Amino acid sequence: MSPPAGGPVPPGLDAFAGDLAARGVDLVRILWSDLHGVARGKEIHVTEVPRFDGPGLAFCQAVMVTGLAGHPLEAPESSGSGWPDAHARIDPGTLALPGYAPGTALVLADLLDSSPAHAPLPLDPRGLLRRQTERLAARGLHAVAAPELEFYLLAPDPAAPLGWRRVTTLDTAGYTVGALHDPDRLLPLLIRECHALGLGTLGGNQEFSGGQFEVNQAHGPALDAADRAFLLKYAVKEIAATRGLRATFLGKPFPGAAGSGHHVHLSLTDPAGKSLFADPSADGGISALARSFLAGVLEHAGALTAVLNPTVNAYKRLADPDSLAPTTADWGFDNRTACVRVPPERGAGTRIEVRVADGAANPYLVIAALLAAGLDGIERSLVPPPPLAPGRTGGGRPLPASLRDALAALEADTVLAERLGRRFTAVFAAMKHAELARFDRAVTDWEFHEYTPML
Repeated sequence: MSPPAGGPVPPGLDAFAGDLAARGVDLVRILWSDLHGVARGKEIHVTEVPRFDGPGLAFCQAVMVTGLAGHPLEAPESSGSGWPDAHARIDPGTLALPGYAPGTALVLADLLDSSPAHAPLPLDPRGLLRRQTERLAARGLHAVAAPELEFYLLAPDPAAPLGWRRVTTLDTAGYTVGALHDPDRLLPLLIRECHALGLGTLGGNQEFSGGQFEVNQAHGPALDAADRAFLLKYAVKEIAATRGLRATFLGKPFPGAAGSGHHVHLSLTDPAGKSLFADPSADGGISALARSFLAGVLEHAGALTAVLNPTVNAYKRLADPDSLAPTTADWGFDNRTACVRVPPERGAGTRIEVRVADGAANPYLVIAALLAAGLDGIERSLVPPPPLAPGRTGGGRPLPASLRDALAALEADTVLAERLGRRFTAVFAAMKHAELARFDRAVTDWEFHEYTPML
C-alpha cells in the first residue's frame, strides 16, 4: 500500500470513486496522523470523492498543533494566522476495506498547506517520514522497517479505580495463545480483521501481563510499514470499541503490570533489494554501513527519546527493571536489554531492532527520527562503541529519565532538529511542554491516597 516516492498528485479520483462504488463502498474515511499519532479525518460519501482531487480536502490546520486535552497552541498554524486551512490529499494507494465497517473504505492522506503552491505541510508526520526516505534514496539507500506493537484490551467496570479493568488479569509471562488466557478470543478477531485490511499482520500472542497483547507486522518499505502500523493502531482501537472495549497502547497503564513497547526493526537495501546491513566477512556479520547507522542512533539517543517516548507516562515503563526497556544508549547481539539489539538472523534478514520506543509513540515519527539519526551516522562514518558482552546490561550513556529531560535533549540536538525540520521540532517541543505544564498542575490519585489519610 506504499505510495510512489515523493507523493505525486493522484491522476484523478473519478475512477477511484467508481471502483469503490463497484465494491459496495458508499462511505470513504479520509485519515491522517496528527503529531501524537491520533487518527484525524473526515468521512464523506463516495460520490463526493472526485470533488477532493488536486490539493484535497480542506480542514483547520490548528488540529496539527492541538494537545491531547483539546487545547491548540497559539501559533501561526492556529490563532496566529486566523485559524488557516490545510489540505488532505487522498492517496488512493493506501486503500483499505475494513470488515468491521461494511460499506466503508479507509484511505490515508498527505497534508499540504493552503498556499497557492500547496507545499507539503511541515507538521505532517507522514510527509516528514517521506522526506527521510527520499534523503536515503538520493544515496541509493532504501529503508526497510517492521514494527512490533504491544497494547492492552480493557473492559468497562464500575468497580475498577478508573472505570476500566484488563480483560483478564492472569499474568502468563508471554507467548500464550488460545481460550485459556483469551477467553473471549479477542486476539484471533484482531489478527483476522487486520490481515483482511492488508496490514501485513504476521501473527500475535498474549504478552507478559493479563490483557496485554502483541501483534507483529511484516517488514516492508519504511513509509509503507509506518502506514500499516498507523492503521493497525487505529483498527485495533476501532474493533475494540465496536465490542464495548477500549484498546490502549499507553506505555505503562497499570503500575503492577508490564509496559507496552513499540519495537522497530530497521535495515537498508540497495535499489535491487539487496541487504546493505549484511557482510559475512565482517565481525558479527554486520556491515560497516550498519554499524555507522547504529552509531547514529546511539549518537542521537537522548534526543530520540523525546520522540520515541512522548508522554509523561512513558518514563514509568523505562524505569521498570522488569520491562526489558533500556535505560542507556547501548547495543548488543541478540540482547533484549539493549537499546539497539542485533537479532541473530544474517543474510537478507540482517537488521537492527530499536527497543526503546513506547507503545503510544507515533509510528511515522518513530521511524522518521530513527532514519534521520541513522543517516547522520552514515554520512559522518560514525563507529559505535563495543557491543554489550553476552548477559550484560547497561553501559552506555544514560537515556533521559523524564519527558522534561528528553525534550531538553531534543531541543539541544541541532543536527536532528534540522533533519526533522525546525518547525516540526519547535511545535512538537512546545506541545509537549504544554502537556508537562498541565501534568505539573494535576493532582494524582497517588497524592490523594498517600497524603490524605494522615496529613
